[in-house]
Amino acid sequence: MNKKIFLSGFLTSMLVLFITVGMIFGMLFNQFEDQIVQELKSEAIYISYAVEADGKQVIHNFNNNNKRITLVDKNGIVIADTLADISNLDNHSDRKEIKDAMEQGWGTSSRYSDTLMERTLYYAVKMENGSILRVSTTQNSVVVVLIELLQPLILIVIVALVLSFLLSKRVSNAIVKPINNLDLENPASNVVYDELTPLLRKLSAQKITIDNQIKEAMQKQEEFRLITENMSEGLLMIDAYTNVLMYNKAALRLLGIEKIANTSILVINRKKSFRDVVNKAISGERCEETLLFEDRSYDLIATPVYEENKVIGAVIMIVDVTEREKREQLRREFTSNVSHELKTPLTSISGFAEMIKAGDMPMETIVDFSQSIYDEAQRLTGLVSDIIKISEISEKPAGEEKDEVSLRAVCENALKTLKPIADKRGITLNLDGEEAVITGSGKILKEMIFNLCDNAVKYNKEHGEVNVTITQTDKAIRLTVSDTGIGIPSLHHERVFERFYRVDKSHSKSVEGTGLGLAIVKHGALYHNAEIELESIEGEGTSISLVFNR
Repeated sequence: MNKKIFLSGFLTSMLVLFITVGMIFGMLFNQFEDQIVQELKSEAIYISYAVEADGKQVIHNFNNNNKRITLVDKNGIVIADTLADISNLDNHSDRKEIKDAMEQGWGTSSRYSDTLMERTLYYAVKMENGSILRVSTTQNSVVVVLIELLQPLILIVIVALVLSFLLSKRVSNAIVKPINNLDLENPASNVVYDELTPLLRKLSAQKITIDNQIKEAMQKQEEFRLITENMSEGLLMIDAYTNVLMYNKAALRLLGIEKIANTSILVINRKKSFRDVVNKAISGERCEETLLFEDRSYDLIATPVYEENKVIGAVIMIVDVTEREKREQLRREFTSNVSHELKTPLTSISGFAEMIKAGDMPMETIVDFSQSIYDEAQRLTGLVSDIIKISEISEKPAGEEKDEVSLRAVCENALKTLKPIADKRGITLNLDGEEAVITGSGKILKEMIFNLCDNAVKYNKEHGEVNVTITQTDKAIRLTVSDTGIGIPSLHHERVFERFYRVDKSHSKSVEGTGLGLAIVKHGALYHNAEIELESIEGEGTSISLVFNR
């Protein structure tokens, strides 16, 4: 502000100075020119009287260095001139001053030299015989006059510049100082120009209003921040150009990024499905899509934001629905697998029964069919039993009363039950380890250990080995069941504990089982807060450990 006031005052004073000097100079120059014209007029009239009385020869009596006298007849022909040879002069009838004199009795004009450095003034008067007497004189042009006065003009301008600079600076400082010293924190307490009093009152009122608004806005912002930062759902706000305006920590976590710069949300994730959701929201359409980001599933809900029927942005919610999708997938797989596993034995039983019902069969065939029906019924019973076991383990309340269970005793019982089956295939069963006691459900532990040992026998090679080892430390008890069987390919390690999942379906058909054994182990481990560790090499064997933390 100080600079603007200073420049305004300084430039105004300089402009006034130059205009004033120009006007004065122009007035003086015009005054001087009018005076010269009057002198030319007087001399022209005086000389014209003399020429009329004594003839043109008297012209040369007035010859001097300052004036030129020319006599022109009524046809414009020069008949006498004090400075030039009349034989070399052109006809003057086209000269302005001559024309005017012929028409109105007198005429005047001025002409500049080719270099514009000199200016010639002419005055012509018409005599009684029709001839024209013209008197002229030469003076310096304005340019020459200015050049001659250049030095004093420069001195005057410099002095004026210095004075204008100092005065303008002083005036601007004096004007701005009270304004610069205003206490804007307390506008009403300032004592300054009367013209500023209404402004200060408005500033004071506005300050109170703004302070209240800022306080309220900060409070709401803090409330909003607390709410959004503690949300498990991701929240993003974007403008109409897809630039991110606001986000919470959950959005960073769900999108798998550390921070969001001031950039378009489309740069954060370039998947077509993600871009489609954003573009639909910006175009004014509310949309909801389930998207896959790496190994997670997210519900993306995008809602456009309007202002006066114009979309100015969008709010995007990101909800992690991975567990829901996994549960839904497991439910579908479980339903499909249960349907398949139940349908197979029922179909066999129905087929055998239908053939027996038809009659005309030898007794030996009927006995074989009855045995098949019995085997399929047993398989069906085992399947239903395992499904019930999983349901019981999954639904067992965490606060149920638990007993002290000897792991070694449970392992001995399981191996004893499986020994006849193992002996038929020449499989050796070994138990190694000291006594270890677990606080838990004896029934569930028996099911878990039996299923681990049962799988180790079923999927073992002829004349293989099954080794059960119990070790313990101050922090945990480890039960490991290992075999020398067919092994599990590494790509199936994460899924073998799913219900009805079989690694090799062609091989599984030849091995009795429901496909729920390891699923029972998994749910039993969850019930006892135990960890499961799987190590397996295809063609060499498998080792599964249960780690019970103390």
